[in-house]
Formats: sequence, structure tokens, C-alpha cells
Amino acid sequence: MTIVQIALDVPLPRLFDYRLDGEASANAVGRLAKVSFGNGSKVGVVLGVVEQSEQPAEKLKTAELIDALSSLPADWIELCSFCARYYHHPLGQVMAFALPPLLRKGKLPRALKPKVGAGGTAPIVIVPTATPDQERAIAAIVAIAAAQEFRTFLLHGVTGSGKTEVYLRAIERVLARGGQALMLVPEIALTPQLESRVRNRFPQAHIVSAHSGVADAARSRAFLAALEGKADIVLGTRLSVFMPLPRLQLIVVDEEHDTSFKQQEGLRYSARDVAIYRARQRGIPIVLGSATPSLETFHHAEGGRYTKLELPERAVAAAELPTVVTVDTRKEKLQDGLSADLIAAVGERLQRGEQSLLFLNRRGYAPVLACPACGWISHCRRCAANLVLHLADRRLRCHHCGLEMAIPHACPDCGNLDLQPFGRGTQRLEERLAAIFPDARILRIDRDSADSPKKWQALLAAIHAGEADILVGTQMLAKGHDFPKLTLVGVVGADAALFAADFRAPERLFAQIMQVGGRSGRHDLPGDVLIQTEYPDHPLYRALVEHDYAAFANAQLAEREVAGFPPFAHQAMLRAEAHELKEALAFLQGAVQRAPTFPEVLLYDPVPMRLARLKNRERAQLLVESHSRPALQAFLIDWMEMLYGLKVPREMRWHLDVDPLEF
Repeated sequence: MTIVQIALDVPLPRLFDYRLDGEASANAVGRLAKVSFGNGSKVGVVLGVVEQSEQPAEKLKTAELIDALSSLPADWIELCSFCARYYHHPLGQVMAFALPPLLRKGKLPRALKPKVGAGGTAPIVIVPTATPDQERAIAAIVAIAAAQEFRTFLLHGVTGSGKTEVYLRAIERVLARGGQALMLVPEIALTPQLESRVRNRFPQAHIVSAHSGVADAARSRAFLAALEGKADIVLGTRLSVFMPLPRLQLIVVDEEHDTSFKQQEGLRYSARDVAIYRARQRGIPIVLGSATPSLETFHHAEGGRYTKLELPERAVAAAELPTVVTVDTRKEKLQDGLSADLIAAVGERLQRGEQSLLFLNRRGYAPVLACPACGWISHCRRCAANLVLHLADRRLRCHHCGLEMAIPHACPDCGNLDLQPFGRGTQRLEERLAAIFPDARILRIDRDSADSPKKWQALLAAIHAGEADILVGTQMLAKGHDFPKLTLVGVVGADAALFAADFRAPERLFAQIMQVGGRSGRHDLPGDVLIQTEYPDHPLYRALVEHDYAAFANAQLAEREVAGFPPFAHQAMLRAEAHELKEALAFLQGAVQRAPTFPEVLLYDPVPMRLARLKNRERAQLLVESHSRPALQAFLIDWMEMLYGLKVPREMRWHLDVDPLEF
């Protein structure tokens, strides 16, 4: 009999001892095993073999190795262990999260039958000539990859500068040496152009996709192909950072600043940061690409921790950066949120047969429906938020919990029939544009109109085919799209983010506007960006007008240094939720009272979260901060050991978020 320690998918930071019969113990580490647990069974990962257990031998249950699956490699186990240590999450849950659903259950996907007659003529791919700046960036990356050294590169290039071409050429060199490449993108469903471009560029390579939109069986097949070294390129969202790749030689993180790289539930990890750790672990280069790097990344590049590679000009010789101007909306009356200047600019594009994009990052018809007689507002009964009016569907919807209901015919409180929408969303903007330009073909792009991959692809095809004159869209249109006839971007309703409580709001707003503005004038037609604002002299807008990201970033970093915000401090957030707010606050207050004493670590008072109620649960949070990352981690180790030992009511839930992005 051999005793093995197994990591199981349970919310406890410990391993579990089981006995293993037979002679398989020598190769047991890294294998999946099925075990009895509680009243059922679970599949876990064998992590060690020990001579004795704290449990009496006769009480140990038997583990059954799953022979059909190969052992998970040591570097994959260490990557999961790092995540468990750094994010203070149970190792068994980390590993269960990193495995695809079928393997998590100990099952193998069915092998796909080869497609008969699937051949055909490969598409002709015209590889653009690299610019001198691109050549320098490619050479730097390839040299480090060939030397098998770890280095973090920041590829800082303006929109349309050809960052993707740099990635592809670097990947090409890696594949030629027999290596594998991992490419992370924020939302693969929003960037089909990138996926098709990679597949067309490498028609002979085995490319697998890994994201939440892929079926369970396909995800498992992709994982096994990567594990067995058959996959050459893995292209995916944040979860693909856990794909096992024995020949990995290069990691690329496109749009590294994007907040969707941070998981906001379960294992709250940053895929970008985990990717950097993985590159260091394997001794390979990692490329972080962005036109608007996160301030943390920019700070590291300016300080020499990362190597900066610049692409200051657009890759297409005839394409200039768009002209950015602000429209002072204090001086004129708007037509449903549209200024005369913006309306005139859209009209000019219609006459020239060019496309316009109006960007408003708020879907629905209006943010709220209200009664002017008694003050009733369409609140969500399950969240501390309002129900958004979706006039096209005749529904009120909560964008947080999904609750929806029919639009009332009269005020529920006073019976007034004259209910009014307040504010505007993409649907209302679309309606107004249709009234101003009745002959224009208007296409709305948001989570409502593109609620499936099929609809999204159809909308993109219509835009490329020239079947739309005016696009009305949210941030879905900001990333990775290349529309040759698009020459005008109008930004509506951006001012609110200037005064948000979150200190990261200006950074996100700048990135958002620069990204969506970068869709304009990407080819031989000049582009313009019009930003409607009541604060045209705000430093953020001035930096956008001048295309000066560095000035904006340095000003923001100076403010953060004075305030003691990241990257000049390191943070963790302990959150709790319960049926009543006082219970959540009491739990957090108890956590403060039991916290170990670390002079370098500061604990703030527990407070309700900004969205204090979500899905009928009250939520509160407690910020922990230190100027020393090692001190913060040492504190969290002791603190979490205490918290896991507490007995809390069954309805109480709590979690720790290290390096939080949401406040």
C-alpha cells in the first residue's frame, strides 16, 4: 500500500491522503485520480507520495488512477501552485479551474473523425513589408527567444501600427525552431479577424483555440493537444494561460491593459501577470502589446524592468493618425445627446460614401425609466441598481443580475401614465440618428444586437460589405477591428468617467477612447475623432487630442505616487456577502480584530461595496494595503490561515482578491 496526497476541488487549502494499491505509485505524481469524498466522488490531482498519514491506515480510502490520461507536467503543477500561493486560493480549486470540464470529471473527449474532402486551395496570404520599427522589434524578440532567456517586452505601438504583424513574425521564427507559442487576447469572440489572420498565416500549423465559447469536448481536445505537444499555437482568452505546452518558446499578450484579463470570480487571477510568471518559469520572452499600456506596465517599462519596443507610426504608409478634436457641449443645445458639429460630420461622410461610428458605452434605450409625478424610478429589486429601459424589446432589464420585466403601462406607485426615460443608451441614439438621417443605413452593435457569435459575425460581414453607413456601438467595436471605409468616430457621453470614484477610471477612459478612435482612418482615407464634452480643457482630453499617451501616463503616475496608489502600493481586498449588510460588515470587522500585526501593512475600515446589493445579497469589503509586496504576502499567509479556521454561518460567503481592479 502507498499513501498519496491529492488536491481536490474543495474550498479548503489542504491536500487529502488516500491509499493507492498496486505498483503504480512510482509514476503517480501528476496523474488524475478518482476518489470517494463525503457522500460522492471527486477527481483530483496526485501531488505527492508519503510514507505515513495523520489518519490511521485502516481509515484511508482508496484512490483509483485514471489510466487513460497522461501525467500533468511538473511546470504546470508549479504554475497552479504559484497561483494558489499568490492569490491565496485552495490549490485543488486552482487545478480544477485550470483543467477543462471533461478532464475535471476524469473523462476523455471523443476523437474527431477526419473530415472527408476537407482539402482545397489554401488562401493566398499577402504578407506586408515590415517597417523599420517593426523589424527592430521583431529582431529584439527573436534574439531573446533564440537565446532561451526570460525578458518582458512592452510593444507600445499606436493604433494601426502593426503590432499583430510583429507577433506573427516572431511566432513564425519560434515555429521554425520547433517551438510552441501562446497568444492571449482579451475577448476572442470580439476579434475574429485576428483568429482568421493567424490561421491564414500558418496554414500548416496546428492551432487550437481556448475560450469560454468553445464546447467542453473541443476545449478538452485542445488541452490534450497542447499537453502532448501536438498544438503549435494556442490562441485564447485568459483561461488559456493554463494550457500545458512542453515546447513553449514565446508568449504574447495582446491589449495587455484590458481589464478582461482579470478574473472577477472564483480564482481571481490576472492572466497577464500569470503569463509573466510563466515566461520567467520557462526562461522565455513574453511580449505585452498595447497602444495604451496599463500604468503598472508603463511604469515598469520606464523604470527598466521591462524592455520597451516602440511603434510610433501606422504601418500603412498612407494612413495617418486621426485628427482628434473636442466639441464643447456647454455652448449648444444637444439633440438627444448629439451636437450640431457631430451631426454635420456624419452628414459629410454620408455624402462621400464613407462610414461613421458613434461610440456610447451604454446599451439599452435609457439607463432608467422614471415617473415625473411621484419620483418613482425603475429600481432592480435584487440589486442596488436601476433597471435599464430596452424599448425595442419592451423590457426593463438589470445589467447586473439579469432580472427583466415588461415596461409598466403606468407608474406602479401613483398610476401616472406619463413615464419618462432619462439618459440615453445605444438604442435611443440609433432612434435619433434614424430621424435625422432617414435614408442612412444604421447598424447598432452592442450585447443586445450581437448576443450570439452567429449574429456578431453577420454584423461584421455587413460592415465590411459596406452595408452600413452609420455604426452605433459600445466597446465591442473598440478592439481589433479594421474597417477601411470608417473615417469618423464620434464619442458621446464620456464625461462621467472623469469623476468616478475608482482611481483607475481615467486610465480606462483614455484607453477606451484611443482604441475606438483608432478605428478611424486606418487606410488611405483620413480619419477624424470628435469627442463631445463639457470639459474640453481637461488634461485627459488634451492628451488625446495630441496623441500623447506618455504625457497622460506620467501625469497619472505622479498623482498615484502622491496618493499612494498602485503601482506605488500593493493591495488586496477581502469581500464578504450575506443576507444582511450588518452580517457582512461584522465578519469583516472580526477579520480586522483577528489580523496579525505587520507594521508595513495597513487595514482600512470595512465599508459597503459600491454595488452594495447584488442578486439579493448584501456586500461589503475591506482594503488591505502595503508599500511592500513581500510584507503584504507574508501578512496574507498568516491572515488567511486564521480566516480559513473560522466558523462562519453557512449563508456567509467571503473571498480574497489580490491586486483588485474593482473597488
